[in-house]
Amino acid sequence: MTYQTVETARRALALQFKSAAIDSAELDARLLTGHTLGLDLTGMITAAQRQLTHDEFARLENYARRRLAGEPVARIVGEKEFWGLPLRLGPATLVPRPDTETVVEVALEVMRTGGALDRPLRIADLGTGTGAILLALLSELPAATGIGTDISEAALQTAAANATRAGLSERATFIACDYASGLSGLFDLIVSNPPYIRSADIGGLAVEVRNHDPLAALDGGADGLDAYRALVPQSASRLAPGAALVVEAGEGQTGQIEALMVAAGLTPAACPKADLAGIPRAVAGHKTAR
Repeated sequence: MTYQTVETARRALALQFKSAAIDSAELDARLLTGHTLGLDLTGMITAAQRQLTHDEFARLENYARRRLAGEPVARIVGEKEFWGLPLRLGPATLVPRPDTETVVEVALEVMRTGGALDRPLRIADLGTGTGAILLALLSELPAATGIGTDISEAALQTAAANATRAGLSERATFIACDYASGLSGLFDLIVSNPPYIRSADIGGLAVEVRNHDPLAALDGGADGLDAYRALVPQSASRLAPGAALVVEAGEGQTGQIEALMVAAGLTPAACPKADLAGIPRAVAGHKTAR
């Protein structure tokens, strides 16, 4: 039996995905074809006329079925890029999303305002998941050290593996606790992307999220703010004078999060930073310097 070439297989896959109204059909087809063959974009172009083997064809068909059933490409290939870092995923971790890079941007702006980015800094990432935010910051702050916390041991194992893969394991530590409850000492920066989806809204999420991201990392309680009620006051007690807390927020939540920061003794930044869709996404609060 003669199988498709690399190029015809990719095109056929893209057509399948377009017929299923998958917005990212072309990209998904390229990523899954490349993953099947172990080729990057350049390699796929070079090998465009090579025929797939029986095993390659079978793997690609399996990946196509999974994608058409709603499984995101990142789950199928087992990793997702964030801030230029390839991060492995696990069942206990969210798929890192571009919106969350807004938190990294704000955190770096805050650190830049306080001095040179190569000064020693102590960072905590609460509910670290894959370690995405912490590792992105450590990659930009060469003298910083960081602690990632999570209640999931499986997530912490994934984060530690990602730190090793990024060459940052000597500056990153991971501990099991609920947000900042197990931390000691003071920090120059605390960041978090906690669960903030209202419980009643979970069922309306895209199938890629609803059926494949861990519920504990999505469900923020009745009003989506349960996590902030815990982590904001915990963080305020662990911030050094002049230090900052930066958190990701759901749509329409920034005002309520700022109110929680004020109640904990923090001063919110002038304006939350919007993501690429224009939704206010990153909220910062500062502890008064002595």
